[in-house]
Amino acid sequence: MSRRGFLRSSAALLTVAGAEWLLTGAAPGAAAGPREDAPAPFDYARLKGLARARAAQGYVAPARHLPPVIAALDWDHWQAIRYREERALWAGEGLRFQVQFAHPGYTLNKPVRMYEVNNGAAREITFDPSLYDYTHAGVRPAAVPANLGFGGFRLLHHTDWTRDVAAFQGASYFRAVTGDMQYGMSQRGLAINTGMAEPEEFPDFIAYYLERPVKESSRLTVYGLLDSPSVTGAYRFVIEAGDTMIMDVDCALYPRRQIERLGIAPGTSMFLVGKNDRRIADDWRPEIHDSDGLQICTGAGEWIWRPVVNPAAVRVNSYMDEAPRGFGLMQRERQFSQYQDDGVFYEKRPSVWTEPKSSWRKGAVMLVEIPTPDETNDNIVAFWTPEEKPQPGTEYLYGYRLYWCREHPHGPRLAEVVATRAGIGGQVGAKRSHFAWRFVVDFAGGDLLSLGEHAHVVPVITASRGRIELASARRIVPHPTEWRAAFDLALTNDIVEPVNLRLFLSLNGQALTETWLYQYTPPPPAQRKV
Repeated sequence: MSRRGFLRSSAALLTVAGAEWLLTGAAPGAAAGPREDAPAPFDYARLKGLARARAAQGYVAPARHLPPVIAALDWDHWQAIRYREERALWAGEGLRFQVQFAHPGYTLNKPVRMYEVNNGAAREITFDPSLYDYTHAGVRPAAVPANLGFGGFRLLHHTDWTRDVAAFQGASYFRAVTGDMQYGMSQRGLAINTGMAEPEEFPDFIAYYLERPVKESSRLTVYGLLDSPSVTGAYRFVIEAGDTMIMDVDCALYPRRQIERLGIAPGTSMFLVGKNDRRIADDWRPEIHDSDGLQICTGAGEWIWRPVVNPAAVRVNSYMDEAPRGFGLMQRERQFSQYQDDGVFYEKRPSVWTEPKSSWRKGAVMLVEIPTPDETNDNIVAFWTPEEKPQPGTEYLYGYRLYWCREHPHGPRLAEVVATRAGIGGQVGAKRSHFAWRFVVDFAGGDLLSLGEHAHVVPVITASRGRIELASARRIVPHPTEWRAAFDLALTNDIVEPVNLRLFLSLNGQALTETWLYQYTPPPPAQRKV
């Protein structure tokens, strides 16, 4: 599916047969508005029991259907449906959060049920056309059925009641902002069989439970019930709003069948063009991306930076590890001049760092890069996959924190990569005898700030294939606190399979920088111009 399709995913008709899985016990199709039946006891343990019970049953896919009056809307008219601000959940109650519910429409045709949790009890909130203003959508409110489900919700914080700080809508997707109030990449509850030959499976959050926050608190707890053909799950998000938004996540997963590739804490982003990849170079903007690299802190404490690319074909890389300390798709370039886009402000897009709360044992951080012709598609995915394939009848527990941030919340003391560039190799002014590709990597921070004028810094470079030539490390004169490593990769055969590269700067045998990883795909022999 397209990036736009996922981010717009919203709602559907509430046609799930039966209601044995609903804690309130209320039947579908009841009158619109808040339910009058007694709230049912609710907590995370009950939600886990609910997910476990559903896993023991066969999967029932929700019916995908929109009433004609909604199905006929194009994107612009669907977007013109406005939520009435005064009808937001907790509006006028003096709390620091309010919630607005997504309206179904366009291609968004899966039901999501919404509940408010208060004093340990849950009460369902039902769809009501009076919650929305249809004036500019060309829809008569009387023509909208009263039994529509919601497509998710938008979360607003008291610092700005007009712009949401987080949104949960579409499959298991959710996203948030930093203090810049700019959306960018998304997270998912779960990924299943991503980057495999078989079709990917997209689990859905089929119900959300919003716990009434404590007065004067900027912390909100949201629960989610996840369902798919392969797995059910219970999720708890403890959201702390701030300049860096923190989501403390716990999930319990109950497979219905063996899962070949389970993706924990999957992040989804977009990379079209950057300094290191100009494969699509016909846009007037110099760079276009929500994230420019994957950062990993391994279980052994090594910090890794892997620039992402917009490949010509799908690429899947696995970085094997045990008990990783964290990983995330990050946006490091923070200057307007690097993008020149005054409409969507890529320099303000949040990075998302994932930090496990306990050992995740053996597995791999996986990176999937997918070709995209434009910026409307999310083509970069990163997640943790356990070595052990999940089996039915077993409970799997994961806990982690998500930091929606501008800068890494507690990054390495080592110098970090600030730019990656590549181009034709060889010595300027000298006749080239063979094809080589040059890589130039800039580092800043860490101990580079205090290096003496005559410090003997060396680049430590390895390649899975080919020959390293003209390697160097030097201080960047206009920016004396930065160092530049450069080298050529000379190809020694006609193989066009990717070459894995590894680089860091060293002083007296000690690493000064994080480790730069890269995967270079050589051109066919006929295109290797000398």
